[in-house]
Amino acid sequence: MTAIAAITDGTTVWIGGDSAGISGNDLTIRADEKVFTTGPYAIGFTSSFRMGQLLRYRLDPPRPPDGGDLMRFMCTDFTDAVRKCLKDGGWAKRENEREEGGNFIAGVAGRLFEVQSDFQVSERAGTFTACGCGEDFALGALDATEGLGWEPQKRLLAALSAAERFSTDVAGPFRIVRTPEAP
Repeated sequence: MTAIAAITDGTTVWIGGDSAGISGNDLTIRADEKVFTTGPYAIGFTSSFRMGQLLRYRLDPPRPPDGGDLMRFMCTDFTDAVRKCLKDGGWAKRENEREEGGNFIAGVAGRLFEVQSDFQVSERAGTFTACGCGEDFALGALDATEGLGWEPQKRLLAALSAAERFSTDVAGPFRIVRTPEAP
């Protein structure tokens, strides 16, 4: 289920997502968004609407450091806050002493990070990323539109439309958010 696509210009992050809720062969177009902002972050999730609800309404994300190693911060302070949020909300899974969550993209300080289900944090080289079952289609569209001078929102809509066309588990309407302006 899901196509989440994200673009950065090095300062601002835009994240777009679809509205499909999939259960077996059933499709529900959800009114609750898979993309949102919280603090200085723009977040787009896949995996579970419950996980997304916890990230949106319960997570109190720590503010990233001014300067310093942002990747280190995302791998430690940010991920620790996410793990605690999911555990406290009864959603994180623990098996063989290993915790498991879900996948989501977090954009902050002009950078794009994907938190994987094992809580590893990845940062793709370049100015865009995607996750979910529509990831490959979205990445292809984002790559094909790079350098055309299109606005980020137009590129994200093209990426999500490609994912919808070629993946049975992606459906509009599409929603796009951007990181909040710095105070």
